[in-house]
Amino acid sequence: MPVRSRRRPAALALALTASAALLLTACAPAGADAETATEPTASSTHAVTHARGTTDVPAEVERVVTLEPLELDTAVAVGITPVGAAVASNVTGTPAYLGADGVESVGTVPEPDLEAIAALKPDLILGTEARHSALYEQLSAIAPTVFIETQADPWRDNALLIGDALNRKDEVADLLADVDDRCASLSDQYDVSGQTAQLIRPRDETTLSLYGPVSFAGSLLECVGYTIPDQDWADGLQADISPENILDAQADHVFVTTADVADESAVPAAIRQNAAAFPSVTLVDTATWVSGVGPKGAQSVLDDIETHLEASR
Repeated sequence: MPVRSRRRPAALALALTASAALLLTACAPAGADAETATEPTASSTHAVTHARGTTDVPAEVERVVTLEPLELDTAVAVGITPVGAAVASNVTGTPAYLGADGVESVGTVPEPDLEAIAALKPDLILGTEARHSALYEQLSAIAPTVFIETQADPWRDNALLIGDALNRKDEVADLLADVDDRCASLSDQYDVSGQTAQLIRPRDETTLSLYGPVSFAGSLLECVGYTIPDQDWADGLQADISPENILDAQADHVFVTTADVADESAVPAAIRQNAAAFPSVTLVDTATWVSGVGPKGAQSVLDDIETHLEASR
């Protein structure tokens, strides 16, 4: 009896404890365990199909490195400031129009610095097959890497792929729609149908580059209603002429790229010597019209076009 009297309270305590546990479980909100099990974590990924296949990319990237101006612009446009970026050879540092601070330089677009990239511990690298193909394996060893095919492809398509890699594709689509809506508004307001426009980039003393309808700025000129005169375009993108053939670049409106739009001497001498053939010449910033590819750069180019249209009235 004494033995039994000692075991019964212990057994009763165990039973009460088990009952309490069952009661607490029963009172827990239905599906609580399922919610915990399916809650996204920092390691969640999504698959992105790109120029080099399919890559699993973090759903929420925090440390992005970009190797192409379009990728830098698009990332900033959706609120992601890259930790590092390769800069265009004609631009010193991150382009000012982006308003992005704290972006570390990782070399130039043609020659990214792998050590600098690795030191930033990125969780996503964005590059271009046409420029960086030989570096893909090394970049992929540092972080998941996504490549657009070529910088010469239609910039809107490339921006959407970058948006997919950043898990912000819908946001990028909205930004591109804003660009097209603004083009339509400018076209309605100023009606430049039938007028021609040409974008000229002086390269050196012997070469002037003209930009065609497939180019970034060329597509925006046509978007507002201008027509770009026919040339022997390389993939619709660019044609080079010598200053001696400057009359081949005639248009109702000519835009000339320069690093300093206040420097009138940036207008090529060949154009100044044939002023009668070029009734309207406007200096524009190389950093946006050539290097500022992306949704933010597009709005900056459209700002310049609107200013020109208003002044031309």
